[in-house]
Amino acid sequence: MAQRAFNLPNMLTYARILAVPLVVLCFFLEGRLQSSDFARWSALAIFVIASITDYLDGYLARAWKQTSNIGRMLDPIADKLLVATCLLLLAADTDNRGGIAGWSLWAAIIILCREILVSGLREYLAALKVSVPVTQLAKWKTAIQMVAIAFLLAGPAGDKIFPLTTQIGLVLLWIAALVTLYTGYDYFRAGLKHIMDE
Repeated sequence: MAQRAFNLPNMLTYARILAVPLVVLCFFLEGRLQSSDFARWSALAIFVIASITDYLDGYLARAWKQTSNIGRMLDPIADKLLVATCLLLLAADTDNRGGIAGWSLWAAIIILCREILVSGLREYLAALKVSVPVTQLAKWKTAIQMVAIAFLLAGPAGDKIFPLTTQIGLVLLWIAALVTLYTGYDYFRAGLKHIMDE
C-alpha cells in the first residue's frame, strides 16, 4: 500500500498540490499581494511545470500499470486546487491591469461553479457506484483553461514582450468558460438520469 502511494505518478500529483502554495507565495514575495514581473514569471514557471505533471502522472500510471485509488482521488483535487487558486489570485490582484476584473470575473465564476457542481455530482454518483467518464471535450476544456491561466499569469509582464498576452488570456478564459457551461450541463444531464432513477 505504502509503495503504491509513493510511486512516481502519485509523487507527481503530490508535487502539483505543493505547487499551489508556491504560486501563492510568488504573489506575496513583497509581504503583500503584488504582481511584480518577477512574481509573475516565477508563478508562470511553477504553473507550467505543475500543468505538465497533470499530463505525466496519468500517462505514467497507465503505461507502468501503477494506477491507485489515492491517485484517482487526488488527481482531480490537485487540478481544481491549482486552477481555483490561480483564478482567485488573478482576480484579487489589484495591480493586474486588464486582467480578471469586471465582466471577466463571470468567466472565472462560471469555471469555479462548474468545478464544484461536477465534484458534488461525482461524489453523489460514486456512492451509487456510478462512474461518469471524462469526455474528450472536457479534456479540451481543461487544456484551454490551463493555457488561458498561463497567459493571464504572465499578464502585464508578458505584455511587455508580447502586447496581446493579457487579451489572449482573457479570450481563452471566456472560451473555456463557455465550454465549461456545456460540459457541466452534459455531466449534470448524465448524472440526472441516475438521480431520477433513485
